[in-house]
Amino acid sequence: MNDTAVPDRGRASVVVVSTSAATDPALDRTGPVIADWLRDRGFAVGDPVIVADRGPVADTLAAAVAGGARVVITTGGTGVTPTDRTPEAVAPLLDLELPGIVEEIRRRGLAGAGPTALLSRGVAGIVGGRHVRRHAAGVPWRGGGRPGRARRPARPPARSAAR
Repeated sequence: MNDTAVPDRGRASVVVVSTSAATDPALDRTGPVIADWLRDRGFAVGDPVIVADRGPVADTLAAAVAGGARVVITTGGTGVTPTDRTPEAVAPLLDLELPGIVEEIRRRGLAGAGPTALLSRGVAGIVGGRHVRRHAAGVPWRGGGRPGRARRPARPPARSAAR
């Protein structure tokens, strides 16, 4: 990971799961928005890591956590096509699943993006004391927009408890 340490919040990582963006990184409009959002909140974040669907998603997440990332957010790979398998890669890594975070993200996505948010199969949880979250499809980060506020109320208690 290209992350560097910051004393106040520590490191965070963004993993983009997209076959098209893995072929042409210019197609990734979501990863940089999430990385900037994390930086605005005091995390040191390198460039998003792009992995193709059905690529080494679990290994990439494990490397981010092993590298000291306190928060890992993934985006992509949670739809209903045969290659959308990010939740299946993330779930076995979790020591503790936090379904309420995903429920809130999905609820806000439903309010902002409409019924497609219900198709998201996101997961969130704790891995070795670190917070890993799968970004829910249909939440207002799509198309390079500004991240929604769904994460802000839910993250601080989880982050504090995981320390």
